[in-house]
Amino acid sequence: MELVNEVQRFQFTRLARGAEAEDGADVVAGLTSAPKTLPCRYFYDAAGSDLFAQICETPEYYPTRTERSILTRHAGEIAALTGPCEIVELGSGTASKTRLLLDAYADGAKEVHFVPIDVSESVLRESSRDLVSRYAALSIRGYSGTYEQALAALHPAPAPARMFVFLGSTIGNFRNSERVAFVARIRDAMEDGDTFLLGIDRRKDGAIIEAAYNDSQGLTARFNLNMLSHLNRRFHGDLVVDNFTHRAVYEPRRHQIEMRLESRVAQTARLADLNLSVSFARGESIRTEISKKFDPEELAGEFTALGLGQVALWSDARQWFSLVLFRLGAR
Repeated sequence: MELVNEVQRFQFTRLARGAEAEDGADVVAGLTSAPKTLPCRYFYDAAGSDLFAQICETPEYYPTRTERSILTRHAGEIAALTGPCEIVELGSGTASKTRLLLDAYADGAKEVHFVPIDVSESVLRESSRDLVSRYAALSIRGYSGTYEQALAALHPAPAPARMFVFLGSTIGNFRNSERVAFVARIRDAMEDGDTFLLGIDRRKDGAIIEAAYNDSQGLTARFNLNMLSHLNRRFHGDLVVDNFTHRAVYEPRRHQIEMRLESRVAQTARLADLNLSVSFARGESIRTEISKKFDPEELAGEFTALGLGQVALWSDARQWFSLVLFRLGAR
């Protein structure tokens, strides 16, 4: 762990990178499993991050703009319900939507405390510098590393309470058992009275969901295929991108979209740095992402079992997306 004091109001902690994150053990495990999978974190090299930003602006991709509209309308209510608190955001990125919360908390406040957590050190630094220049009352202590590392490393809160924030319906990327374990880690980092603000994509017509992951401009297809280019660069691979095609299919029984890379031909590829050769049958797929869609009542029951009581729920007029506020110890 390394603490860097960049400016008076921005402290940055670089957490040690785990061996698995560096050596590609997760790639080996995924590509040798049946069915084959890849961790969605390999979407986000520079090209992938740029493509995702473009996806968020497409007409079909409703989650980002719908969540932003809910925050625009209800950030003041959220601030009133929590009172003064330190905001801890997991997967903060550029914090573009979080600024709506910061506007509400900074209104008339002498000080506002923000803890952005992200694996991308460069994005974390750039967004934090911009935020402290925009908000005179804001102090930032950022953590670059995994969620688990950052939650374990959190400093004592300088505010009366904390609000943990997880936006974008990223919670849908976890399998059921993984989701429960992840929320339990957040709960374990909380004190009684702390809150958790969560963005969830709700269940709706499957055609609407499939369109969001198969945009007419082909940006999501390029985003998915770019993962192969990223692996080639990172691990000296020879995966032929043109030998794969993008698929995104909604599975109604599981209430989730599944993104896949389907092999057009029978082929073998190698990732030299991982000493890994992988064979694909024609039509065989690699699952690159799941995105689960939720019923808020079911999810509230799951959180209640973990000791987190629902305080409030806000949705758009079409009931496509929701923000849910939970509190530890609430009944």
